[in-house]
Amino acid sequence: MLRSPQFYRYWLDFRRALHEWARKKRYQPAIMDELAGLLKGRIDNGLVGSERRYGSCAVVGNSGILMQKEYGELIDRHEVVIRLNNARTEKYERNVGAKTNISFVNSNILHLCGRRQGCFCHPYGANVPMVMYICQPAHFLDYIVCNSSHNAPLIVTDPRFDLLCARIVKYYSLKRFVEETGKSLDEWGSAHDGSMFHYSSGMQAVMLAVGICDKVSIFGFGKSASARHHYHTNQKAELRLHDYEAEYDLYHDLVNNPQAVPFIKDTFKFPAAAIYQ
Repeated sequence: MLRSPQFYRYWLDFRRALHEWARKKRYQPAIMDELAGLLKGRIDNGLVGSERRYGSCAVVGNSGILMQKEYGELIDRHEVVIRLNNARTEKYERNVGAKTNISFVNSNILHLCGRRQGCFCHPYGANVPMVMYICQPAHFLDYIVCNSSHNAPLIVTDPRFDLLCARIVKYYSLKRFVEETGKSLDEWGSAHDGSMFHYSSGMQAVMLAVGICDKVSIFGFGKSASARHHYHTNQKAELRLHDYEAEYDLYHDLVNNPQAVPFIKDTFKFPAAAIYQ
């Protein structure tokens, strides 16, 4: 296999994709202004008019609080529904809806799918586009191998967008840490896994919607003592490398005071946003 012509092609494509990704990996606040042009056309498979924003988008998180309300019909009335990390909808339609237009995942999900026959990773149907951020550069090999088997687009997020999201969520985490503990910024790392700290898939999916939609509705983000962490799994607790409370502060600003969100250029027009809990 390692000496086969097919593997050699994969290897060349892997090196090319990794080089292009690394070349773009820089802080560029204007990326939000460009997001619709960069991503939406690829999501829509190059349809005419694809650079225009979607009219309305629902970003559906995976919190167990979704089971406390019947938002399914409201979610499905949005032009575009974005779901996270292949969360199940079957048997939960009344609460989470049935419609999916974009599957947003981290590359660990595709890495697991890569072990399956034909890289099957389509719980919402083979024609639903998948947008993915890279957790580890090695996962580009999964992307190269699996991309050839996907009918719908398999899209890697722009690393400039990744870096902007990372900077925004760290700002909110640092701000919350200082305000709540009164400790110095130097002590923040020990509370949040330091170099392992990262935004959640949900946070970047929300920011994706902010960049490509005229109206953003956020569902299934939040916690409750009476609800499971994820509505569809038995996961008991949050991952320490994420700061969900800081991300909730971001969502609050997106709804109530979007100009307070840092690192985004003044030229960017924020969409109307709402949170349903």
